[in-house]
Amino acid sequence: MKVNIGVAPEHAKEIALELNKVLADELVIYAKTRNCHWNIEGPNFMEMHKFYEGQYEELEEFGDEVAERIRSIGHYAEGRLVDALKLTHLLEEEYTNDQKKQLQSLLNDHETIVRNLRRLIDEFDEKYKDKGTSDFVTGLMEKHEKMAWMIRSYLK
Repeated sequence: MKVNIGVAPEHAKEIALELNKVLADELVIYAKTRNCHWNIEGPNFMEMHKFYEGQYEELEEFGDEVAERIRSIGHYAEGRLVDALKLTHLLEEEYTNDQKKQLQSLLNDHETIVRNLRRLIDEFDEKYKDKGTSDFVTGLMEKHEKMAWMIRSYLK
């Protein structure tokens, strides 16, 4: 069924493409955080195991919210892993159980996501005339900024 929400169809298509890239980033950072949870070792194992668990649970919700936003503007969410790996801005490194390397990698990813979302805020509003999606990515950006701050606190 055609979506008639005040966003031009050609704009909704471009917005959906950018949101699918955001979804890809969410899926990749979720998987990387889950991998850290599974493979952490060290004297503070339980603290970090629980920390990563809290992080990946939040990230799972973020991905769901992005996919639902894509659907709400009339497009399909590209949630296959093969799609995510083609669309993501993030890189996967070799496995490590070194806490500092895990945290630095995740911090880099959150900051990459924040920079991309910051760019999309204005693009969605000004170029595509979609204040709703601009507002949505603003909220998502703020959540990633908070997660980055928490990770950064462990790296001091």
